[in-house]
Amino acid sequence: MGRWTADELDTIGGTDELRIAALRADGTLRGPVTIWVVRVGDDLYVRSYRGTGSSWYRGVRATHTGHVQSGGVDKNVTFADEQDPAAGDAIDAAYRDKYRNYGASFVDPMVTEIARNATVKLVPR
Repeated sequence: MGRWTADELDTIGGTDELRIAALRADGTLRGPVTIWVVRVGDDLYVRSYRGTGSSWYRGVRATHTGHVQSGGVDKNVTFADEQDPAAGDAIDAAYRDKYRNYGASFVDPMVTEIARNATVKLVPR
């Protein structure tokens, strides 16, 4: 799997929003959805506050490939599962820290068990 460059990590990690589009089985991209993104070390993560039933999450789970755009970075990605069980706490902390100015009513849903179960690691292709 690929790696993010330092510039890509800084750029995407520093922007509030990311546009994510899953690749369909026929090779075309679904319409992009704007969501929050966090950086933990050299990795980037997204979550669905609605959990595994959200349409964008189901789309990325279907093919595990797609495209993201954020802060001028335009990249094909693989949507991977996080293998480290301890990463969930670090991802929670990243959401709380990065989006704290949005208030608890927006941040708290991103750190629930429902959202944690719908966490996706973005890996460049």
